[in-house]
Amino acid sequence: MQIGLLAGAGELPVIIAADAKKRGYRVVTVALENLASEALASESGVFKWVNPGKLGEIIDTFRENGITEAVMAGKVPKALLYKSKIIPDMRAVKLLFSLKDKSDNAILEALTKELEKDGIKIIDTTRFSPHLLTPEGSITKSKPSSDEWSDIKYGWNIAKEIGRMDIGQTVVVKGRSVMAVEAVEGTDEAIRRGSRLANGGAVVVKVSKPQQDLRLDVPAIGIETLKTMSESDARVLALEAGKSIIINRQELAAEADRLGISIVGVTGEGMKA
Repeated sequence: MQIGLLAGAGELPVIIAADAKKRGYRVVTVALENLASEALASESGVFKWVNPGKLGEIIDTFRENGITEAVMAGKVPKALLYKSKIIPDMRAVKLLFSLKDKSDNAILEALTKELEKDGIKIIDTTRFSPHLLTPEGSITKSKPSSDEWSDIKYGWNIAKEIGRMDIGQTVVVKGRSVMAVEAVEGTDEAIRRGSRLANGGAVVVKVSKPQQDLRLDVPAIGIETLKTMSESDARVLALEAGKSIIINRQELAAEADRLGISIVGVTGEGMKA
């Protein structure tokens, strides 16, 4: 048994590779240059660095190794499209020109279809790591106050709407007012910007997009997001249960309690009030 892994930045690809390996899979990893972790090499049967713009080389690597199923995991900042870090090959250029827009969904769906043309099916990010999914309820010992719950419920609908519009997945709220909406800059920068305006005590709400495809762009948080919240004096993080990922949950919860930050998993049903 074998599985392909298209790996961007962060710990998530390493965890998925390790979990797949434990299940007896040979992991064929295409590691995106200047993004993926070198730690992936020890968890992979095949490991190859590829520039993010070399779509043809990515596909050829999977095909040469007989890969018919693959996981896409890890951050690939869309801001790279507007910098010189990516030098697209002809296949990538054709894909980009075929897009009706350059929203996250449009890019990822086009990439998925391009891989499928060559017999490579993209599967759910959490196929090998279901333990990463956010559970419902309080994840930390500390819990949101009644006012903070009001901000979570207010922020939920806003976050769902910006997700529907494919703008982002995160909003920063205080006093039932939106301090920041995530866009191309990413979650951590949105937290910093919103917390400056909130002047401390902000609530961060991160959700999946409506009709979230668990193969693509699953909301995820790890220790870096927690550090950003602490540095910004944000006090609560609400995540959509069952449709978002927490990396190293036990360690993250312990550190959040030490920092005085509440983390809670919520659902749409729980937001009705």
